[in-house]
Amino acid sequence: MISWKGRKLLSLAAVGVFMSCSTIDCPVNSLVETKYEFYSSTGETLTLLDTLTVVTTRLEGSDTVFNKGTKFSSFSLPISYSHPEDVFVFRFKGDGWQTTDTVWIKKEDHPHFESVDCNPMFFHDLTAVRCTHNLLDSIVINNPSVTNDNQVVHLYVYPKTDD
Repeated sequence: MISWKGRKLLSLAAVGVFMSCSTIDCPVNSLVETKYEFYSSTGETLTLLDTLTVVTTRLEGSDTVFNKGTKFSSFSLPISYSHPEDVFVFRFKGDGWQTTDTVWIKKEDHPHFESVDCNPMFFHDLTAVRCTHNLLDSIVINNPSVTNDNQVVHLYVYPKTDD
């Protein structure tokens, strides 16, 4: 027979074990995005003054606008977790002109597990990138590992420059 003091101690231990298992620290940022940064041909950070709209097509065929803006040097885009390649259309528009470039990003998807209490996530390894060359000269993979760390620049974008 367990004494009152023993039962109280056993109850406190059970509560401690239960509480320690339920206080899982899930990541604050659960978004997994690729970060793009613009550079000039000389390797300096470049601020895009024209309007850029980034569009992709959903499975059912409708377009989704992911990003639209002006006067920025970097931006982030979500990445799919069910396709081996993502396709984005970059629509550039300036004063009296407009053009588009298509960007293809090949990747490998990896499920990432923190805890049953946390939202599921997929991390990715970028394996290749290519683009059309209307306004874009090239896109280069800087860091192929795409996680929920939103500070990492994954892709360097080099627009064509007038010499």
